[in-house]
Amino acid sequence: MKMKYNIILTIVAVAAAFQACSLQEDLSPISTPGNYFRSKAECESVVNSCYIPMKSFYTYTYMLATECCTDMAYCPSGTLDARLDISPATPRHGQSVWTNCYLGVQRCNFAIAGIEKSRAFVNKDTKEIDETNAERVRLLCEAKVLRAFYYYTLTCFFGDVPFYFNDVDNLATLDSLAMLPRMDATATRKACIRDLQEIAPLATQTRTSDNKEHRLGAATAYMLIAKMAMWDKDWDTALEALGHIEEIYGDFSQYDYAENVMFRNKNTPESIMEIQHTYTQGGTIYTSNVACICMPHPRTSGGYYDGIQVAELGDQATAWAAMRPNVVFCQGLQSKMSKDIRKNYNMAWSYDGHDFKSVNTRPWCGPKFWCPNMYQTSDGNNYKIFRYADAILMIAECYNELNQDPKAVEYLNKTRTRAGLSEYVYRSHVRLQDEIRNERARELFGEFQRKFDLVRWGIWYEETLANNDYQALKDNILPCHRFYPIPEQEVIKSKNALDNKEYAKYGL
Repeated sequence: MKMKYNIILTIVAVAAAFQACSLQEDLSPISTPGNYFRSKAECESVVNSCYIPMKSFYTYTYMLATECCTDMAYCPSGTLDARLDISPATPRHGQSVWTNCYLGVQRCNFAIAGIEKSRAFVNKDTKEIDETNAERVRLLCEAKVLRAFYYYTLTCFFGDVPFYFNDVDNLATLDSLAMLPRMDATATRKACIRDLQEIAPLATQTRTSDNKEHRLGAATAYMLIAKMAMWDKDWDTALEALGHIEEIYGDFSQYDYAENVMFRNKNTPESIMEIQHTYTQGGTIYTSNVACICMPHPRTSGGYYDGIQVAELGDQATAWAAMRPNVVFCQGLQSKMSKDIRKNYNMAWSYDGHDFKSVNTRPWCGPKFWCPNMYQTSDGNNYKIFRYADAILMIAECYNELNQDPKAVEYLNKTRTRAGLSEYVYRSHVRLQDEIRNERARELFGEFQRKFDLVRWGIWYEETLANNDYQALKDNILPCHRFYPIPEQEVIKSKNALDNKEYAKYGL
């Protein structure tokens, strides 16, 4: 693992970059490790630093890895992740995900250890740390949610990975952690679930959009509990956590689809977690570049995209080789003739009454992903990671797995009805399972989840090989690609405590 002993210098070094985010911090009074956590503001500033690593890997390449190497979409990109040209020696985006997730874990461990011991939360009467202090609970919940999110990402992306909750406070700890082998992903998820189950009920039970500066809290904790439990087929634990989300978010029908799904609409009521971005031309900036592969291509002068002038995109955006839906999606699951209102947000066959030139069999990605008047590659949209609709469909899946199909149909119909589709007519248990999986594809298209779902269901290789339309990917795909390899340089650093045995079976 790539870890640094002097985390204090790391936090200070990135502080300037972090100021572009909506989360605020003030590191000016902090000078040495011993001076940290003296006040609530300083505790919050350390938690703020825990958000930064996720911004570094949620890029267009992460979209390639999680959405374009699946049955629903592809991208003929020169970035080799798009064709699964990856191995331990050439891990591609895997290196960024590994490095930044473990940097996030390290920062979260540091924050949690410091907040737990901080004298900033002393009870005035007892002179002891007040473990029930609302601000202390909020910050601990936030840091633990972020730590669980990094481990959730690591286990989804790599499978079994090294696990630790230790704060790296001395060289001996650092040395021991560097030699950790892969830990069973189920055990890692269970540890994170227990950690979140202890803190989430103590935190304020509010929607993320209602939190101060849209900070992560109880709702995201419950979502991560459910996500990880479903990987382990622990349907009851997942349902319990999802029930808390339902209590917090209420009647699903109150959430308008268009308002809540567009990446340009930030921190909407349905949102449970978003990647925060800010862009002001000539001013403060924190952006990524996902929109670059989600626009009609090519762009020519005058704001023309694939031969049509698209007013909302302007004439300064950079458009790269585009992500496009596979035929199985755009001509089957969500066709142009469908009554599904989501088709006009997920996909673009035309604009302002004019057909694009290159959409004979498949459209471009739709306005859900576009960044209006983007300047070059500066995509200032927020990326939707978890939404309430996702939780609703997770409830449907859990009930189906528990053989409670009437309840599964009830929750499946919540997203179908909002999308303008007729209610699902039950035929059989297996067909309902297929329909829930298809509905996840329609509702969550392009939201960085499809590959994780397919791998969790144990069908990624077969479905991607059968339905992906990019021949270069089909020429490279192997069963071992269900997870990215641990970068070879990390294996070497661990003195071979880590391994890539699954890739070695295929000579990689």
